[in-house]
Amino acid sequence: MTSGGEALMCPFDFSEGLDFDPSLTALMDRGSITRIRLPYGDADAWLVTGFEAVQQVTTDQRFSRAGIVGSDYPRLTPEPIVSPESINVIDPPHSSRLRHLASQAFTQRQVDGMRGRITRLADNLLDEMAAQGPPVDLVRHLSNPLAQHTIFDLLGLPRDDWAPTQQKLQQLLATGPNSRKTAATAKAELREYFGELVEQRRSSPGKDLISALAAARDGEDVLDDQELAVMALTLTLSGQDTATCQISNISYLLLTRPELMKHIDSRPEALTDVLNELLRVIPFRKGVGIPRVALEDVEMEGVRIREGDFVHVSYLTANRDPERYPDPNVIDPDRLPAPHMTFGWGGHRCIAVPLAMAELEVAIGRLLERFPDLQLAVPPEEVRWDTETIRRFPIELPVTW
Repeated sequence: MTSGGEALMCPFDFSEGLDFDPSLTALMDRGSITRIRLPYGDADAWLVTGFEAVQQVTTDQRFSRAGIVGSDYPRLTPEPIVSPESINVIDPPHSSRLRHLASQAFTQRQVDGMRGRITRLADNLLDEMAAQGPPVDLVRHLSNPLAQHTIFDLLGLPRDDWAPTQQKLQQLLATGPNSRKTAATAKAELREYFGELVEQRRSSPGKDLISALAAARDGEDVLDDQELAVMALTLTLSGQDTATCQISNISYLLLTRPELMKHIDSRPEALTDVLNELLRVIPFRKGVGIPRVALEDVEMEGVRIREGDFVHVSYLTANRDPERYPDPNVIDPDRLPAPHMTFGWGGHRCIAVPLAMAELEVAIGRLLERFPDLQLAVPPEEVRWDTETIRRFPIELPVTW
C-alpha cells in the first residue's frame, strides 16, 4: 500500500499548439495516482489520471471541494481563480440545491430558445468577416467576440460594460508570478459588479439569464443575492473560457485536418458527434483545475490517500484513457459516442453544457456553411498560441478563402 513518496514537480506549462502535454503522458504511464507538486500552494497533492479513478473522486463524497476553502491549496495560478462562495467549491447537498435551481435556466428547451440569438450574433460577425475580405483573424472575428457577446448578451450586461468586464476576466486567468494583486483586485471588482446587477434585476427583471436565475424556484426555495451574483460571475468566466478556446481550437483542427472538414461537409448531421470527439481529444487547458481534499483516509488502486490530503483529477488524461477509448490519441469522427470529461464530471459538471454545445454547433456550423473553402492563411507552425494563462488556444488564427 503506497501512502507517500517524493512528489514530482509539475509546472504544467506546456503550450505547443494542441499537442498533448508530455508530462501528463509520463504521469499516465506511471499509474493512475501520483504524488505531485504544483507551482503555487503550500502542500503537495495526489493527481488522479485514469477515467474510472477520476470518476470515483468526482462522485465520492469523501472528497470535498468545500474543504479547500481557506487553505493555500496546490494550484497553477498565484491567486486562486475560484471564489469561496462559488458553486464550484460547494459540496452536496447544498450544491445540489444550487445546481437544481440554476439548471432551470439551461434546460434544452431554454437553450433552444436562445439559439436564435446566438445564430444572429454569429451571422453578424461572419457578415463583418466576409465584408472585410481575406485574410482575416478568425479569433478576432469569431471566437472571441461570439463567446463574449453571447454570454454578455444573455446575461443582459450593458454594452458599455463588455470591454472592462472582459479585461478583468483576463486578469483573473493570468499565471504570471506578478499577477496576484491584479487578479485579486479584478475578482473583487467583478463580484461587486455582479452584485449590483443582481439588485437591479431583482427590482426590474428582464429577458436575460440573471433574471431567469432570479426567477428559478423549487417550492419556496430561490437563489439569494450572493448566490446569484457568484453564479453570474461563474457563468461569465466559464462560458467564455470554454467557448472562446474551443471555437478556435476546433477551427484549427478542422483547418489542419481536411479529412475532418470533408466528413462534416458530407454528413452535416454528424456535426455534434464530430464536435464531441474533438472536445474529447483537445487539451483545452494546462494541467489541472480545482482540487478536492480527502475528508477521511481513502484507499484507491493500491494508494492510501490520507485525511487532509489534496487530490487533483485530470480530465485531460481521463479523456485519453485507453481502457475507455480505443486508440485514444486518434481523432476518429466515426467513434461510437461515449461521454467525455471536457465539461467535468459528477456533482461539479458544468450546468451550462447545453448552452456551450449550442454555441459550438452554431459557430462551427455557420462558419463552414458560409466559408466552405476556408483555409489557414499561414503555415500551421506559424500560428501563435497562448502562453500567459492556464488555457490552450491560438492567439491568432489567420484564415483565407
